[in-house]
Amino acid sequence: MLAIVRSPIALWAGFVLAHLWLGMLALYAPGQPIGDVTSVYKFWIVDYAFEGHGWVGIDTVWVYPILAIVPMIAAAALGPDLYASTWLSLVMLVDAIAFAVTLTIGRRYGSTHAGWWWLGFLVALGPVAVGRIDSITVPLALLGMLVVVTRPALGGVLLTVAAWTKVWPAALVAAVVVALRDRGQVIIGAAATTATVLAVALALGAGGNVFSFISQQADRGLQIESVVATPWMWDATLGSGHSRVYYDTAILTFQLRGDGVQDAAAVATPLLALVALALLGLGVLATRRGRSPGEVLPPLVLALTVAMIIFNKVGSPQFVTWLAVPVVFGLMTAASGVGRSFRVPAVLGIAIAALTHAFYPYFYYLLLGVPQLSMVMVLTARNLLYVALFAWAVVALVDVVRRPRDEAEDLSEGDAALDWMNARR
Repeated sequence: MLAIVRSPIALWAGFVLAHLWLGMLALYAPGQPIGDVTSVYKFWIVDYAFEGHGWVGIDTVWVYPILAIVPMIAAAALGPDLYASTWLSLVMLVDAIAFAVTLTIGRRYGSTHAGWWWLGFLVALGPVAVGRIDSITVPLALLGMLVVVTRPALGGVLLTVAAWTKVWPAALVAAVVVALRDRGQVIIGAAATTATVLAVALALGAGGNVFSFISQQADRGLQIESVVATPWMWDATLGSGHSRVYYDTAILTFQLRGDGVQDAAAVATPLLALVALALLGLGVLATRRGRSPGEVLPPLVLALTVAMIIFNKVGSPQFVTWLAVPVVFGLMTAASGVGRSFRVPAVLGIAIAALTHAFYPYFYYLLLGVPQLSMVMVLTARNLLYVALFAWAVVALVDVVRRPRDEAEDLSEGDAALDWMNARR
């Protein structure tokens, strides 16, 4: 049985079946699981840009960084009628590349559990795992994290490309700059990629629109699924009349109105910045105390990723997909013999995905209008697990800082010591 589980044939069969299942749900399940792709992305490209009305992010302001337009254009390659299926094929292709690298590294240690975990996580989360722009950034960011220790410049490029597609991988760039000794190569790769993106965008006439995603996000309200919104969702559910759900036609999301909502939304982003700086500060301290990248990076990347979800006024269901990057990365480092076990984050990640799938997309309507108690309870349980996962990551990171330096893991022997993925070969 163990031989079958470790078999590449079984793993790739599982990969194909998982993506076919998710694709079927995305196309045919109730609740418009792939509605963002078919209604929003397709409109921006096929109905707006291709019809001569201008390009989002270039001719107009846009909610996403400029590289997000690339996969949206690619999805139109086979025509508007096949836009959704082409998108799903593109996601499957990018996932396959990241999956292949994950399996290649895992085979060095006779471990395949990170690959199986990722497949289980995708299935547990459901169609939103393949139906958003995050479905492109997650495998890109995972590739970047898997190669950054041994090829820092390439890792910096991949992570920066992901960040110019959706902002959140920028936190991963900061983490690797803090934890790696060869951070200069990461910075060079990130800077060169950013300069190229800006040069091309400005040459196309984007001007200030290339940075419009910053101001567009700043204007958003408190989205109903966010962790920060939980008290107001309960207020709206219990019928006090102080809080209610409404649809923002500019941002195209369901948000909240109520006493203190605007204040919470205004505080969320500065609080996120402070938390991120504190976490990076712990990472710096751990590195200065001689801890290896394999010890520092997994809890640091996990803490930063979850912080960007918890202290975020948006909190869309697709944000769950981000967890795949730190958890797979953490499982791989543990398999290599470096760092602590990542079993707890793996279990919590699956539970968070399953609880998200329990209300989105099929029963999402029960959170609208006057939210139904049962769905708010599911949402609250999911959000509490986010907090538990963040607490685990912070405790793990603090533990790395506080533990005495192990002279056997002294990094003074040179850059070869950074190849922690090969340390136990």
